[in-house]
Amino acid sequence: MAEHAGSRIGQIILGIIVLLLSMPLLVMYIWLVESAFSQITYGIIPQGFTLSNWRFLWEGFTNMPSIWRITWNTLVFAVVVATIEVFIASLTGYALSRMKFPGRRMFLSLTLVLHAFPAVTLLIAIFYVLLVLGLYDTLVGVIMVKAALELPLGVWIMKGFFDNISWDMEMSALIDGCSRLRTWWEILLPNIRPGIAALSIFAFLSGWSEFLLPYIYTSSFENFTLSVLLRRLVGDFRFVDYGLLTATGLYYMMPVLLFFIFTQEYLLNIYAGGTKGTTV
Repeated sequence: MAEHAGSRIGQIILGIIVLLLSMPLLVMYIWLVESAFSQITYGIIPQGFTLSNWRFLWEGFTNMPSIWRITWNTLVFAVVVATIEVFIASLTGYALSRMKFPGRRMFLSLTLVLHAFPAVTLLIAIFYVLLVLGLYDTLVGVIMVKAALELPLGVWIMKGFFDNISWDMEMSALIDGCSRLRTWWEILLPNIRPGIAALSIFAFLSGWSEFLLPYIYTSSFENFTLSVLLRRLVGDFRFVDYGLLTATGLYYMMPVLLFFIFTQEYLLNIYAGGTKGTTV
């Protein structure tokens, strides 16, 4: 009983510490929600309920595309980046996990170096590449850059999941006459669904929240994403419409919260890939 009581007290103390550490973040989120539905006067103090902060949903923004066009750009950016990253990373991870070829170890080391290399140092070089290819100020160009920068991490994640799958499963499929591609598609991919789901979620959220690349490599209003829109709304801090800014920020954040709520099960099962010792 004493041990149980001590454990209970320890859990309560730990919970209080976590709550205290999270309090600043919780206060900021509460202020964000309250400000999005309030009139803000005397700087940033919310007062009174109003829906006028959400006028951008039906009136739009001055000299900018509608919020729906910008939301569509952001959604396309995130979905395409996630699709490219998962597809290429799954193929590359399979090859690195199952095949022996010259330069394999060097390629693995290179992917680690590329992941550790600060992407911000490549901004000027990437700008010239996009300019030469005619992809500057296009969503296609920014998508390609984002996917390329995220691929090293994706490749290592997928390789780890393929490593956890027993060789017996693959050998049984190959003996039965399956090609490498068919084995990858029909046998191995279904066994690493938690890994595919986790990488898809991380890639989507990374694309949805990306700011630096769209801000630098797109200049036309038609190619704006929501993160760039928020930066434009800030403008001169002396004339910021905090009500409009917080409402737009909450609008930007809500899809991510909903997406996380419905996909957290896959994130919690991230290490559940592959079953050792089984056969087809």
